[in-house]
Amino acid sequence: MKFYKKLYIGDTISNPDKIKRKLKKYAKLTNVYVIAYVEKDRRIEIFHSMMLQQPYYKDNPPYVIGIAGSKEEANKLICCIAEEAVRETETADLIAYLFSEPREARN
Repeated sequence: MKFYKKLYIGDTISNPDKIKRKLKKYAKLTNVYVIAYVEKDRRIEIFHSMMLQQPYYKDNPPYVIGIAGSKEEANKLICCIAEEAVRETETADLIAYLFSEPREARN
């Protein structure tokens, strides 16, 4: 599983490093939502971390852009990303904003 270098973290996530470790181990986390980039569709998706329990994600790990404590909080994070994109690039192309040089940094 890959994480965005400037990972977006919701206010209710108190220990993001611990959450990242657990997500990498596909641990069952009941109060975590993941904001992920779906490369084949070039889109951003929100899903509950329990979705990672499906076999598909073991073979196709998501590229995590953000983590949140609720779906509402995940939506707010995407709004923040959109606001940043518009402010810095004057467009609402989130994918271009997130993955343009020098912002793109995968670990």
